[in-house]
Amino acid sequence: QFQIAQKYTIMKMQQQHTTSTEGVEVLEDKPFEDDSFGKGRYTSKIYRFQSKAPAWLTTFAPKDALVMEEEAWNAYPRCKTGLTCPHAKNLCSQCILFLLELVLIWFLVVLFAILQCPYFSKFSLRIETVHKADNGQSENAHGLDKGQLAAREVEIIDIASAASDYWSYVIESSNFDFSKFKSVRTGRGALLEGWQDRCNPVMTAYKLVTIDAPYWGFGYRLEQALLAGERALFLESHRNCFGWIDEWFGMTMQQLELQHGSTLKEKNCEANFDGDL
Repeated sequence: QFQIAQKYTIMKMQQQHTTSTEGVEVLEDKPFEDDSFGKGRYTSKIYRFQSKAPAWLTTFAPKDALVMEEEAWNAYPRCKTGLTCPHAKNLCSQCILFLLELVLIWFLVVLFAILQCPYFSKFSLRIETVHKADNGQSENAHGLDKGQLAAREVEIIDIASAASDYWSYVIESSNFDFSKFKSVRTGRGALLEGWQDRCNPVMTAYKLVTIDAPYWGFGYRLEQALLAGERALFLESHRNCFGWIDEWFGMTMQQLELQHGSTLKEKNCEANFDGDL
């Protein structure tokens, strides 16, 4: 059920953030198979962020500087994603910082993701995810060694939380009130205090986020901005997984693939993306 919910959520959030001039443009979407990942789907996409940028940036940043290229190999429960900003070399460090923050809008549930911009060749962001059908009690889901366990900071993200901050605004968070929400089709909900110990089925996404930004003067700020953005996006995407349960419950992967293919053709026909990469 979670795999279907996840795929449906990704599709719907992508639709919501795509217009005729910006958002997500899918260049390629096809099956793949290799020894490491097994069978899955390969996608090549372009992300355009113009409306998300503040006025001070759009006044002097070239239009194509707000473009990200992505390649993804998705073989649930494993996924590998790589992104680059090919036109960022001519921007100042503050512009690059903002572009890196914008990437977080498009990061969804991934097992292994690495973001690299040519301007910041030393920068790296890695996200590893393990999904377990438990209530969050696994102490070492990623199999970390003693040194890694000592260095990690554990944070629990509860989808029933309605916390709002700057990143909630950027990501355009939903207004679900899970303290009152109840699924019509499944009867699941509401999510009251302590729901993790009472609800069944339940799924926990254990995410290991590793950031390396070895840049004097703003590296720490970049790391904290990325962590805050990832936290907000993790919360929002998983809130949507549950909040949209009556839309995806009962669907099959085959139905989702057909719907995705139809929506993809429709969106690419409607879109009028200009400019060469």
